[in-house]
Amino acid sequence: MSESANPFESLQSQIDDAAGYLDIDDDVIERLKHPERVLETNLTIERDDGSLARVTAFRSQFNGDRGPYKGGIRYHPQVTRDEVKALSGWMTYKTAIVDIPLGGGKGGIVIDPSEYSEGELERITRSFAKELRPIIGEDLDIPAPDVNTGQREMNWIKDTYETLENTTEPGVITGKHLASGGSEGRVEATGRSTVIAAREAFEYLGKDLEGATVAVQGYGNAGWIAAKLIDEMGATVVAASDSSGGIYATDGFDPVAAKDHKNETGSIVGYEEADEEITNEDVLTMDVDLLIPAALENAIDGDLAADVSADVISEAANGPLTPEADRVLEDEDVFVIPDILANAGGVTVSYFEWVQNRQRFYWSEEKVNGELEDHIVDAFDALVDTLEAHDIDNPRTAAYVVAIQRVADAFDEAGTFP
Repeated sequence: MSESANPFESLQSQIDDAAGYLDIDDDVIERLKHPERVLETNLTIERDDGSLARVTAFRSQFNGDRGPYKGGIRYHPQVTRDEVKALSGWMTYKTAIVDIPLGGGKGGIVIDPSEYSEGELERITRSFAKELRPIIGEDLDIPAPDVNTGQREMNWIKDTYETLENTTEPGVITGKHLASGGSEGRVEATGRSTVIAAREAFEYLGKDLEGATVAVQGYGNAGWIAAKLIDEMGATVVAASDSSGGIYATDGFDPVAAKDHKNETGSIVGYEEADEEITNEDVLTMDVDLLIPAALENAIDGDLAADVSADVISEAANGPLTPEADRVLEDEDVFVIPDILANAGGVTVSYFEWVQNRQRFYWSEEKVNGELEDHIVDAFDALVDTLEAHDIDNPRTAAYVVAIQRVADAFDEAGTFP
């Protein structure tokens, strides 16, 4: 990439683009462009060799007008304060577009998990949970997994919180293992919403998903599950990549077998069904019907966007396009399903998990998937209605128009506490 956009500035730019279509005062829009609070903390733990390690961690609570803050915790060496602020803002508008009664939050720890043992990661996670304890809770802020975290870390946070609070409160966090109060369908939720949204877009555009070619950039949880589900819908996955590189198969390949290869070797590269090895950039610019960026933000900048050949993009990752890339793709009539809708399955099923935890009544996977389908389809319909009613060219802008209006309405109805 030739540019590295600041994700927080990207979020604010997206809000500004939508504001022109809304009858909302500028001072309210300004409020909706900034987090309500950000926790920055330094965690110190003892490593296995007896030395001390200090790591920096963040939790941003962006907006709680529609309900408790909600958002994941990621472990990555490139985590920054601005990234976490941006992600918490995207989460605010993500929960609004799918119309669930939650706000937006996000957390992160600046570490490379591969450099720590499981015991060290547990101590880091529990130390962070201790710092978060005063500001989280099932009616306050409900964290969840994100990049490089999963059920294991969520279970550690839940146990730490419940131990310190001397209570049982499974709804304090989502993305847990089923045995700890997790929900059926949660692991596949992000990938599932990505392909449901893609299916709806193909139908709206009059395109046939059966036999459509697909490229997936990023073969982690969201990416490989999206590949598997889109394959089951009749599309053909011809290219995929991870941090080590990519693969291409002219006639497509089995997404599940490719994931098995990655589990065995650590990378999708070298998968035997592939015709050739390619780069991540090749995957992003491949001439396919559908592109699914499922890695980190800023994967496609303005320069790279000029070479993108996909007809439809469904954003499994958060913020994979810079604002300049968005403008280039809009000019090229590429239909981009924005992240706040496409990957909203994760937070939607997290909401279902929270509801189940509160009720102590658990749903079948069939019910979870059915409810998820309804939320994503309704959200896509709202996007399309807004797109057409306001004659908007960019689907992302239409999604923000819907989401910002819902957050602003909640703020207006509540009034301003002095």
